[in-house]
Amino acid sequence: MKIFIELPTWLGDTIMATPAIENILKKYPNAKITLFGSFISTEALKNHKNIEKVIQDKTRKKPFRIFHLIKEAKNMEKFDMAFSFRSSFTSKILLFFLKSDKKFQYDKKAFKGHQVEKYNSFINKSLNTNFPPQKLTLPIPKKNSQKPLLGINPGATYGSAKRWYPEEFAKVAIALSKKYDILIFGGPAETNIAKDIEEELKKAGVKNYLNLAGKTTITELIAHISSLSLFITNDSGPMHIASAYQIPTIAIFGPTKSDETSPWMNKKAFIIKKDLPCAPCMKRVCPIKTHECMKSIKSEDVLKLIEKINLI
Repeated sequence: MKIFIELPTWLGDTIMATPAIENILKKYPNAKITLFGSFISTEALKNHKNIEKVIQDKTRKKPFRIFHLIKEAKNMEKFDMAFSFRSSFTSKILLFFLKSDKKFQYDKKAFKGHQVEKYNSFINKSLNTNFPPQKLTLPIPKKNSQKPLLGINPGATYGSAKRWYPEEFAKVAIALSKKYDILIFGGPAETNIAKDIEEELKKAGVKNYLNLAGKTTITELIAHISSLSLFITNDSGPMHIASAYQIPTIAIFGPTKSDETSPWMNKKAFIIKKDLPCAPCMKRVCPIKTHECMKSIKSEDVLKLIEKINLI
């Protein structure tokens, strides 16, 4: 059985699709999978034992993308089944020209619930199964640390509205620095935010930190997060990595829907958010320019919660 899977574009969505992918393999345990998708999504899952081939979608940056996508599809081998976890028009084109006996495309308007449940319902409907979604999984072994490690993740690729403030992250890190060594995470576009936090730590005389922003591969990022004792993060891809390894997590939510993208099946995860009339707006940038959903959350809120759950 040869199966084609187009992954979601974003890291977090890809990780939330892993229970659905595992349920495909529950139905077809010996399937050989070809993964297709963005660099970050394919990197996260490339080491899975059922993956036979990984094809990075490089058509996004090319002019006349549709032409290149059609060419890519036509050049692929024939599959028994093809699934796209994307609901876009380009994915519809991709599936149309792909050689496969059966083709299924996710429809984001067709399913309700948590994003994990939406993806899983898509697979159940496609395969006529009734498998419940299990925990998030990643094919990278958990890394153990000899010291208590605090991870802080001030970035969020989706947009600035999802980002809590660097100075508040720094206050939390400083307060916890006597108990934990600190790892600062971030992608290549988030190095300035991480640097702001680093400067605050230096001013406070904190030396037991490591700024990893822009310095890790996807697999290294996953390994580092798997080693944490505590993770403080915005709603982001790294938040879902932490859930895959059941890392104690404080997740800060503002403009996004916590009932749809909260840490999935992580009993050690806790959400901090403020109930405001304007939230969740689901916008990349605050539409009313106040960003009150994030400004109203203070470092004291996080520290009180950490103390309450006995992690200080």
